Amino acid sequence: MNQTQLKIFVAAAEQRSFTKAAEQYFMTQAAVTQHIQTLEASLGCELFDRRKRPLQLTQAGKTFYGDAKNLLLQLDFAVNRAKDAAAGGSGTLHIGFLKGYERSDLSTMARRFRRTHPNTFLTFERKSSDQLAAGLMQGSFDVIYTWDSTNLRQDPGVEWRQTDRIRLVAAMYTGHPLARRSRISRSELRGENLLYMSPSEDFESYGDEVFIRLYRESGYNPNILYRTSDLEVILTMIAAEEGISILPDYFTNKLAASDDIVFIPLTGEREHEEIDMIWRRDNQNPLLAMWLEDIVK
Repeated sequence: MNQTQLKIFVAAAEQRSFTKAAEQYFMTQAAVTQHIQTLEASLGCELFDRRKRPLQLTQAGKTFYGDAKNLLLQLDFAVNRAKDAAAGGSGTLHIGFLKGYERSDLSTMARRFRRTHPNTFLTFERKSSDQLAAGLMQGSFDVIYTWDSTNLRQDPGVEWRQTDRIRLVAAMYTGHPLARRSRISRSELRGENLLYMSPSEDFESYGDEVFIRLYRESGYNPNILYRTSDLEVILTMIAAEEGISILPDYFTNKLAASDDIVFIPLTGEREHEEIDMIWRRDNQNPLLAMWLEDIVK
């Protein structure tokens, strides 16, 4: 059984004539008859009642007709999707992003991309920075959005582009003595119980070293009460007045109306977090090139 046989069968069934099916596909009636006979032999049953005029389907033929037509439609759909994918018009793009970055403009970028490329499918996963780096190198992600806590940008196999320079803020409960400040420096947080938000899972990444160095350059070692990479846990503990934290404002700027927590910008040139879009040089997914081009616009 092949596609040609199915097409000829459907044409003959719809036009109730081998002659008209032959005309439709520019072949002889004998060729059409041969294709139908070969198809019937492969199925082990007759599809047409040749004793009646005009040509009529047998019960087996009526059953097979619907399935055959659906098979041809599905085959055409699959072929068109493959062609579109080869041209970059459809397919799937796997995107990973840092925990909390869902509150950024990422969804806006994705929505704009989908409107331009409606046949594409975007998948998203929310991970820590070390999980994102591992997933990118293992091929689980086409592109990731992350703070480079793993020093991934130094890998010669990747390319990257900075997409955001995020301000850091001190997050504290409304009853804290410093909660009414409009700005605050890291040095003024000496002695505070710190709920430390780590970009990684093991708390010993390159990014953790950078953050801890900022405390030491402010003149003290932080009093870390609790460590986690889950921002929602941090916020819950701050609201419970367990301590304070320093967080990127892509996460906090949409929570400014919270009754239990305030977010105070940190002063200082280095009090920011750079978000990078990173991808592998050898990635052949045509949607990746389209995504990168779209982001530049």
